[in-house]
Amino acid sequence: MSVAKIIEISSESPKSFEDAIQNGIARASRTIHNIKSAWVKEQHVVVENGKVSLYRVDLKVTFVLD
Repeated sequence: MSVAKIIEISSESPKSFEDAIQNGIARASRTIHNIKSAWVKEQHVVVENGKVSLYRVDLKVTFVLD
């Protein structure tokens, strides 16, 4: 039997939502092992001078405990 844990993280990128997701998972993977899935809870953008300058995502990351 395995037990999973879910944590919430935030990540951002000046490029895209997809890049923000990739950055968040890559960073989480440095200290969390056995990541199995992630759910995008929310997406936000920062607008400066009428243009999107930053993409932000809130992720729920699921991983299996050792």
